Amino acid sequence: MKNKKRIYRVLIGLLLCICALIIYVAIAIHVNPPKPKSVACLNLVRTQIDTNCYKIGNNWIRKSNSGLWEMYVEGSPFEIGVISGKLSKELVQKQEAAFADQINNLIPSKFYRHFLKYFIGVFNRNLEHNLTEEEKLEIYGVSLAASPQFNYIGSPYQRMMNYHAAHDIGHALQNLALVGCSSFSTWNSKSKDSILLTGRNFDFYVGDKFAEDKIVMFCNPAKGYKFMYITWGGFTGVVSGMNINGLSVTLNASKSNIPTGSATPVSLIGREILQYAKNIDEAFEIAKKRKSFVSESFMISSALDNKTIIIEKTPQITTLAEPINDVIICTNHYQSKILKNTSINKEQMEQSASVYRFERIKELLDKSPLNSPQITANILRNQLGKNDSFIGYGNEKAINQLICHHSIIFDCKHKIVWVSTNPFQLGQYISYDLKQIFKNNVTFKNEEIKLSTQTILPDNFLLSEDYKSFLIFRNQKQLALLGKEINIKSILLSNPAYYDTYVIVGNEFMKKKEFKKAKQYFEIALTKEIATEIETDYIKAKIIVCEKELANEQ
Repeated sequence: MKNKKRIYRVLIGLLLCICALIIYVAIAIHVNPPKPKSVACLNLVRTQIDTNCYKIGNNWIRKSNSGLWEMYVEGSPFEIGVISGKLSKELVQKQEAAFADQINNLIPSKFYRHFLKYFIGVFNRNLEHNLTEEEKLEIYGVSLAASPQFNYIGSPYQRMMNYHAAHDIGHALQNLALVGCSSFSTWNSKSKDSILLTGRNFDFYVGDKFAEDKIVMFCNPAKGYKFMYITWGGFTGVVSGMNINGLSVTLNASKSNIPTGSATPVSLIGREILQYAKNIDEAFEIAKKRKSFVSESFMISSALDNKTIIIEKTPQITTLAEPINDVIICTNHYQSKILKNTSINKEQMEQSASVYRFERIKELLDKSPLNSPQITANILRNQLGKNDSFIGYGNEKAINQLICHHSIIFDCKHKIVWVSTNPFQLGQYISYDLKQIFKNNVTFKNEEIKLSTQTILPDNFLLSEDYKSFLIFRNQKQLALLGKEINIKSILLSNPAYYDTYVIVGNEFMKKKEFKKAKQYFEIALTKEIATEIETDYIKAKIIVCEKELANEQ
């Protein structure tokens, strides 16, 4: 009887704990939207000018002949959010659907997706407390355009706010290979006509659909400086952009320790810098005052300072990496005196592809002592390894990994920007003049706003047989990732110099329990240029498994 009572008490106690946890989670993940002073903008209605072209007052969106969406918005934070959401409603909803599809592909189990939902809710329970009122108002405004289809995940405002931290969460918790960006800048003695030039690849891959509808946003805020940035539907943060002062910002991820909770998403720190800083000192002060929960490098190019620096930031430290001899390069490791010798940075340098890409950029810049927009594009598109070795298409050690969400070039002196078009950075780079676009009293016309004389032509690789072969490889790799059967002969012929080709084939033979063949392909993979130490260890571990299975067969 006593044992029954004891068990009964334990069960009651356990039930109470579960109820308390459910109540805590429900409270923790509940977020109330901010209260704007005026909601008059909610009554605004967009007018359709033409196919893929809409207008609300002075604000507009249009799809360029290049395939890029171009959008101009102005006003207070809430007005900018509401108007941009109304103008790009279809893009906001399409982008969230693409993001959700990719999550479903990565995490097929509904149970784990629901667990992830509550985990992120609790993890981000203090996220709103790390956002400024302006940031919350703009995110709330754009969230009003979100689809009710995903309300099971959370309210539109809650979802949009959490999406701004998605990069940080994935980057911090698993150090996923979603972001492996490369950037560099030259000026004075290293650039043609001494102009301050900055180029970057934003190698952020969340599926093909996610990268289909890039938006070139031109923003004229009620407070701060006019600026442009590359974005997608519903995203108000900045990963690549330039303001009217000729100050550009690009973000490069660095390795982080696992955080215990959220802080300010790094893209919102980038946004504040772009909107409120006119020079390097002001950019540094903004970065220093905000608390991030992942480590990041902010490359800041400033026309007023006529140079580029890197703000290196961890959750505890904000410091500067200074240039040497009119050039600076940034991949995914730290270079400053304070952070370069930390254990986590040394690990990143030893185990990742970051140092290799850094050295490859330096190698290419040394071959072209006077940099130009065309040379910058050539470097950003380069697919070879060090010493011009061929390391396979898609290798993370290449500057051009053929996963690029967008590639961008800034001429900070003349306030001109070049934005890549699909696919990856292989299409033409479209040029925009910020001085012309932000000129006062310009009446909107549904016509091309690019500088046609400054367009950088598409990469010839697009017309090659090798590109067609790479698309075959890519298709086969996607099948493998989805657990579907691949065409072994087809994938081997499509990308034979790439180590991952042989890893994929090795895994296919392991599925078929043909361990002798699997081992042979894993061994071939080890003879190729492997991107990271983790992948090398993975391949070696696979060989050991194959050897054990072969021994058991005997």
